[in-house]
Amino acid sequence: MDTQTRHALKGDKFAQATKTSVNWVSGHRSNVMQWAISAAVVLVVGVALIVLWNVRETAAEAALGSALDTYAAPLAMPGQPAQSGVYATSADRSKAANQQFQAVTDKYGWLPEGAKARYFTGVTDQELGQTSAAETELKKVAGSWNRNLANLAKVALASIYHQTNRDQQAIDLYNEIIAKPSDTVTAGTAQLDLADLYAATGKQDQARALWAKLKDSDKDGAAGSIAAQKLTGKE
Repeated sequence: MDTQTRHALKGDKFAQATKTSVNWVSGHRSNVMQWAISAAVVLVVGVALIVLWNVRETAAEAALGSALDTYAAPLAMPGQPAQSGVYATSADRSKAANQQFQAVTDKYGWLPEGAKARYFTGVTDQELGQTSAAETELKKVAGSWNRNLANLAKVALASIYHQTNRDQQAIDLYNEIIAKPSDTVTAGTAQLDLADLYAATGKQDQARALWAKLKDSDKDGAAGSIAAQKLTGKE
């Protein structure tokens, strides 16, 4: 078969394939148009959701940042005249911050910033003596997929449990953290807290055993150093 014939056959095959494709599209024009419109709608909706998410997240970050600024605001010195952004007492500051954290939680609870705000809502509730409200908020955060945030909430919860004579629940939380530590609450930190709880409740033998274990397992770390000081009574 010569070159010219081969080219002619290839041309015929291409033309036939093209004709078949055109015929298929023509015969299914309605379906093709529906598919194209659906794809376009999905794309537009997807882009809109991404834009909305970014806008809401930016707003949430700003709101959380403002609440954190309030929480870290300075306290007035005795005899100092009132100033904007300066609070007379820590309770006044916690109350103002609590309101802002609660607002962020209510508005952006489905965003990561909302979860962080919920944690601080619980913390400031506890500082204001609203133990029941604090426990409710912190329990929600303790179940978060974000282990860094969840462990912080568990530490705060353990403190509430100890204050309300539920030490076993506090012990359970510390052991959960020790089993699954995070960047925010290391296993060593949780072990120190647990040992302090044992010591505070008269379980000196258990406290010393935990300090000794931590001293040996974290010889060069801060937690091990603190444990060693606890053992010698040089805190």
